[in-house]
Amino acid sequence: MTAMTEAPSVYERDDRPREDHFVHLRGSWDDYERVLEMRGDRSAPRICFDGEVIEIMSPSKNHEGLKSRLGRLVEAYCLERDIDFETVGSWTLKDAQLERGAEPDECYLIQSVDPTWSPMTDEDDGTGRPDLAIEVIWTSGGLDKLEIYRLLRVREVWIWRKGIITTWWLDDDTLQYVGIDESRVLAGIDLKQLMRFLEAPTTAQAIRAYRAALGG
Repeated sequence: MTAMTEAPSVYERDDRPREDHFVHLRGSWDDYERVLEMRGDRSAPRICFDGEVIEIMSPSKNHEGLKSRLGRLVEAYCLERDIDFETVGSWTLKDAQLERGAEPDECYLIQSVDPTWSPMTDEDDGTGRPDLAIEVIWTSGGLDKLEIYRLLRVREVWIWRKGIITTWWLDDDTLQYVGIDESRVLAGIDLKQLMRFLEAPTTAQAIRAYRAALGG
């Protein structure tokens, strides 16, 4: 069963299209590569390709604020639990053979998952995969990125929508995502506890309060 972790009421919102802005274009893999090249090294707009449609999404301030706060709390947990990690943000994940590409809101390499892990280098060609990807659906109307992540073999995905986080794990045998009640990449993290700190007045206050709650 998919884990559903509720957040404070401030994030229980109507997600009909109105804040994030989407452009959807029919196109080929070559078209997708050209759009990425035109965008350059910036993290926004975020660009996604499902094999037929190129999605260009300009995230709103609220979207960016929420995804960043979620990410900083994940990092605080790792620091408190002495888990080595690398933050790779909206890393462009793509596969030319599959003709799929996506850019998470936040993603991470976690050393405890793979003892051979090493930090990213400038020579990365986009063929690697994060251990954890985080998606915020602040405004509805986007492509089904979970299916793209499945094809790209991202190990674990968290999706926040309307104050709820669902957690998905890629099953090694079926290569399908299964809903899980607790993160496997960050074993022991209590997402209900983490999400209580999203309402703090500032990100700094959220991090301090969360670290204090973790015993730091």
